[in-house]
Amino acid sequence: MMASSYNAKEEDGPHSGSSRHSGTGAAKNKKPDNTAFKQQRLPAWQPILTAGTVLPAFFVIGLIFIPIGIGLYVTSNNIKEFEIDYTGLELGSPCHDCSKNFTWNSTTPCVCALNFTLEQPFESNVYMYYGLSNFYQNHRRYVKSRDDSQLNGDPRSLMSASKECEPYRTSTETKEPIAPCGAIANSLFNDTLELFYIEPNGTTTAVPLAKKGIAWWTDKHVKFRNPVKDKENLTELFKGTAKPVNWRKPVYELDPLDPENNGFINEDFIVWMRTAALPTFRKLYRIIHKKPSTTSTLPSGRYTLKVTYNYPVHSFSGQKRMILSTISWMGGKNPFLGIAYITVGSICFFLGVVLLIIHHKYDTRSNSADIPN
Repeated sequence: MMASSYNAKEEDGPHSGSSRHSGTGAAKNKKPDNTAFKQQRLPAWQPILTAGTVLPAFFVIGLIFIPIGIGLYVTSNNIKEFEIDYTGLELGSPCHDCSKNFTWNSTTPCVCALNFTLEQPFESNVYMYYGLSNFYQNHRRYVKSRDDSQLNGDPRSLMSASKECEPYRTSTETKEPIAPCGAIANSLFNDTLELFYIEPNGTTTAVPLAKKGIAWWTDKHVKFRNPVKDKENLTELFKGTAKPVNWRKPVYELDPLDPENNGFINEDFIVWMRTAALPTFRKLYRIIHKKPSTTSTLPSGRYTLKVTYNYPVHSFSGQKRMILSTISWMGGKNPFLGIAYITVGSICFFLGVVLLIIHHKYDTRSNSADIPN
């Protein structure tokens, strides 16, 4: 039998309510009522684990998980990825001076350029990410330091933000409300990354980077909105507000040439506001779309990464990097999922073999009904 069941019966005693004394001086009976529910006699189903059921389960899990894990691992390895660190911690790094001298109070941007080589061409669309290390976006007070009503375009929240935004709620100089308020918006990543391809003849060609389409659709069209639908006059809409402390320009100048990507609906801003769960993370910065011709999106060869160094990380011992990556049906490069499936499937299959050997070697049960002498 695979399972056993139990049907409750109330024949083992009368209802506890009938045994209570009606006298005023009698002590109250604290015993639960003699019912199937209170006495835990409801019908139950309990599996009986036998070798005939456990062993096939182990083998089936192993035979299913191992091929899935191999497929995930191979797919992940087929994704091409290139990463370059531009923090500038090393003395010989082109960005070393920027790393040491640039602060939030610096008024002149620092520009550095890093040369690198792609050994293999990148096909299809290529996604450019920026990565940060030792930046704890998952801190409880940091995550709460925002006003979703303000970001959704509520005029009242624009002029009177939530108290969760403190100490980035109002400007200490002008006493005007900050838009957008909070620590998340105040720490917006603002490095500018440009990519150039060096032709074999030595000429340099800028790689076109698409800045739209990097944010989630629900964020772009539902969670983030400008105060009113008049997108061409954002200067008047945000009049009476102050820019965040660490920002160099107000929110209505994030992308003044494109009204569909300016203000609270700026996609770089939206991507940053979706906080990361771990201190080492990457966020989508740009997309390099595949060319209509048969040539590679990024051919192999020499490249130059031009960095406008606006985001200091020396104060929290952080690191910055740029990542170029393709994607597959399962997303970006992540071998852990495939390794996990292979590991679990292998363990289950191995345990199945061990238990099968033990079962055949030590199973001394007799099918005979005779009682041995």
